Amino acid sequence: MKIKQLSLFLENKPGALGDPVKILARAKINILTLSIADARQFGVLRIIVHDWEAAKQLLEKKGMLVKVTDMVAIEVADHPGGLAEILDPLERAGINLEYMYAFTLKRESKGVLLFRFDDPDRAVEVLQKHKINIVDSAELFKRLTG
Repeated sequence: MKIKQLSLFLENKPGALGDPVKILARAKINILTLSIADARQFGVLRIIVHDWEAAKQLLEKKGMLVKVTDMVAIEVADHPGGLAEILDPLERAGINLEYMYAFTLKRESKGVLLFRFDDPDRAVEVLQKHKINIVDSAELFKRLTG
């Protein structure tokens, strides 16, 4: 039920993002979604790809530091309060949301958001208990690729 995310630390300078993106492109590895967070000296590129193991190995071979993180993809109703409905049971269970970002994927008035929780296994447990739809990697990649 969890999806693997690759995180790369990049120097905050022109062209830094191009290196990993071009490496993946040459290997025909498609980035399905990404997020970039920055600080003055560096940035963190977070990516989801279909074959995360091949991408990790390739990027590390090129000298990049790659961290693998478990993410949870959750369907969220696209209406006011949709996100609040997801967060409420997690907050009551004491699960901390570290960060999140969205896919450009929408179906049947629902979007898909990626969440990084301090305890992803417990988050999945709570979400399932509250009948909140978690999108596994096979379903997510199927939706993204048509």
